Amino acid sequence: MSANSSEAAPRSPSAPMVNVVLVKGGRTKISYPAELLHDDGTRLAVRAAWAGDGVRDFGFVRFEPGDVFTEYYWRDRWYSVKEVRDAAGTLKGWYCDIARPATLAGNELVVEDLDLDLWRSADGTDVRRLDEDEFAESGLARSDPPAASAAVAALDELESLAREGGFEKLLA
Repeated sequence: MSANSSEAAPRSPSAPMVNVVLVKGGRTKISYPAELLHDDGTRLAVRAAWAGDGVRDFGFVRFEPGDVFTEYYWRDRWYSVKEVRDAAGTLKGWYCDIARPATLAGNELVVEDLDLDLWRSADGTDVRRLDEDEFAESGLARSDPPAASAAVAALDELESLAREGGFEKLLA
């Protein structure tokens, strides 16, 4: 099964596992196990079940138990893209985190969240930038101007790809 499959297959017993660690403000925000689907040295793809507690309703999408996330991380880009499907395999959309480039050490995939996010619905009609207020309040622009610039540029790039239908090429 490819990383882009619409089926939420059970984990293969021989598939390697990684522990995804999302860090924010120097602290671990969440950590969860994921099946490593692909690692070409630059981009990694993992698959994991919704790791949150219960339902998270954003108003424009709900993440809930049974949802399956195929997550794409880059070692050279300032974002990650998470394809979200419900338990039946229906695509909900893509949730994108602006983050420092991912690092993999042993079986731990570490990603530092920089507060900015982007959502693109499955049909592409809803593309929205998220948490720009949190990003401004984070103080990153003062404490690390190059990182703040890279984060804003990454959000702009993702928004352009989302509006122009470029996600399919990005994730192929």
